[in-house]
Amino acid sequence: MNNYFDNAATTRTDDEVLKEMLPFFSEEYGNPSSVYKLGRTAKKAVEEAREKVAKVINANPNEIYFTAGGSESDNLAIKGIAHANKNKGNHIITSKIEHHAVLETCEQLEKEGFEVTYIGVDENGIIDLDELKSAIKDTTILITIMFANNEVGTIQPIKEIGFIAKEHGITFHTDAVQAVGSLEIDVNKLNIDSLSMSGHKFYGPKGIGALYVKKGIKFDKLINGGHQERNRRAGTENVPGIVGIGKAIELAYKNLDRNNKKIKDLRDYYLEKVRTKIPNIRINGSLEKRLPGNMNISFMGVEGDGLLFNLDLNGICASTGSACASGSLEPSHVLTAMGLGEEDAR
Repeated sequence: MNNYFDNAATTRTDDEVLKEMLPFFSEEYGNPSSVYKLGRTAKKAVEEAREKVAKVINANPNEIYFTAGGSESDNLAIKGIAHANKNKGNHIITSKIEHHAVLETCEQLEKEGFEVTYIGVDENGIIDLDELKSAIKDTTILITIMFANNEVGTIQPIKEIGFIAKEHGITFHTDAVQAVGSLEIDVNKLNIDSLSMSGHKFYGPKGIGALYVKKGIKFDKLINGGHQERNRRAGTENVPGIVGIGKAIELAYKNLDRNNKKIKDLRDYYLEKVRTKIPNIRINGSLEKRLPGNMNISFMGVEGDGLLFNLDLNGICASTGSACASGSLEPSHVLTAMGLGEEDAR
């Protein structure tokens, strides 16, 4: 049996989630755009899931758009907002530790003539709010900063970032793929205009995500075709996946505090044992402003890939960084942005 320690990469689909999804593969297989009963049943299930997602983040259901996952949600938000507002300006602000779905999207926009500022982070992986303020220009139309980092678990000062954006009339998007399911999120209290999430990070299925965009925020669609998702995302809806993400997010927030305490206690127990038994380690990221289930450690003088290989031989699943960057020969861009030398980052 595998001992699974890589829930930042993906989680096992919960049994209750799978049970709720199954009928929509075979019995209730209708197309939600169809007008007959089979289609109406599917449509009803989609809208019920939309309400569940909206409720958890205190949004309106008509502000939720279903996608194929976190990467599409990030692309739709960043490209969509940039293209729809280019008459107002062409400047975007992000951070150096974003997920590649954000960084590569910003790089693509630079090729199209947009200007992007990549602000740094401190040794704990937290952005400097003064640096953010200094980066703002008259042409700034979007700030996109991740809620919590997928590698080191650092939680950013989202409310303050949102307030700065609001104060300057700038749209604020956050990649919350790693945060949803672990943290309480109220998009109104936190001044969030747009938020990305992915179902497989909180015990839902893979291949389904959601994007929140506040009413009144202009954004262009990426996929042309039908008029699904209020004409923002063409393509027949993934009904089983949508049902799955709705049930998963409902379950995740049903006992959030209790689950987080249990996970944090396990993490702290593990850290205590590592500190006691293994010399020359470095904890990467803040222990206070951190996701409860995250631990990122450098074992000095030990090559990370070799360590993972030996762990795998012993049935232990772990990671040296983002699963999306697996196979890269470069050290983690997150750790290097936090000031680690290449050797320690490896």
